[in-house]
Amino acid sequence: MNKSKLIYSILFLIIAATGCAKEDGIDKDTSFINTTASANLSKIFDISNDNSGMVKITPIGDGASSYTVDFGNGTGASSSAVVMPGSNASHAYPEGTYTVTITSFDLSGKGTVNTYPLAVTYRAPENLGVNIMNVGGNVAVSATALYAKSFLVYYGDVANEVGTPLAVGQATPAHVYPAGGPFDLKVVALSGGAAKIQKVITLFGLPLTFEIPTMNNFFGTFGGGQGFATVDNPNPSGINASAKVGKFIRGYESWSGTYSPLNIPIDFAQGKKIKIMAYNSDPALIGKKLNLELEAAVGGTPSNGVAVLKVPFTTSGAWEELVFDFSTNANIPANTRFSQLVLRFNDNTDGAGSVIYVDNFRQTN
Repeated sequence: MNKSKLIYSILFLIIAATGCAKEDGIDKDTSFINTTASANLSKIFDISNDNSGMVKITPIGDGASSYTVDFGNGTGASSSAVVMPGSNASHAYPEGTYTVTITSFDLSGKGTVNTYPLAVTYRAPENLGVNIMNVGGNVAVSATALYAKSFLVYYGDVANEVGTPLAVGQATPAHVYPAGGPFDLKVVALSGGAAKIQKVITLFGLPLTFEIPTMNNFFGTFGGGQGFATVDNPNPSGINASAKVGKFIRGYESWSGTYSPLNIPIDFAQGKKIKIMAYNSDPALIGKKLNLELEAAVGGTPSNGVAVLKVPFTTSGAWEELVFDFSTNANIPANTRFSQLVLRFNDNTDGAGSVIYVDNFRQTN
């Protein structure tokens, strides 16, 4: 019996000595770490839709301690980023296709490499607006559009024209147009990629008709009851078979009329006669006069009120051509450029309601 107890005591001491060979509570065997390699690795691409090209990349993986994201674009430090679990990296891409490489590292430092295709496509700009400004009698242009990176401006007065770059929030230098026209001004809104939109505006100068849909034939009005509109030709026959013409509705006051700022000024170096086709259907208006006044001379000379002529209607029920000859006015310098055209009718009397039609404004010698 005592012998058996001795044997059990010796065995207990051996087991206890073996158990104390390691520090209490610490197991230095880390081989199990090598069995926790990252699994279910994926990525999330959050691609902006504002044409910034910004892409947010969020790696996801089980057991990863960090990630290295190679953007597949850029050089040096900007071409990659280290990302911790739960975080992300952002990179601005030009439009195109790329391969993004994500390396996930586990606790042992072992890396797992995965690659992912990325396509970045810019959206077409929207709501393109073009603002045409008169700067010293010449044309400057600014533009706005949602999602536009920049613009190109084509003035339309030379063959094989190269577009003039226009930055967002800026205006082009003033452009000098030659006499004549009309000229189609084209503004292209660029996305930064392949997508783009454009707008064409036919500039408002002489000759002037009401047939061109892209021409903004602006005839502002002054005086109570004064009106002006583009309408169907009331009598498409004789010298004017145009489909569309301008309808002038006389206001209450004798000074009522219309004003038209011109995109391209009237240059008297190209001729001092202005011809206008005119029509009225009321015999009572025969002998009543249409006033043509040229204003806003570039450089300020002559002043407003100098270049004014009045020409009477000679018939009713048929189109006729009224000629306004400024060549006899010695107060108008030879090379004067006028930036505004004003019309009045029968300004010797008050009374509203008279209707006349005008079309085909031309400048000649």
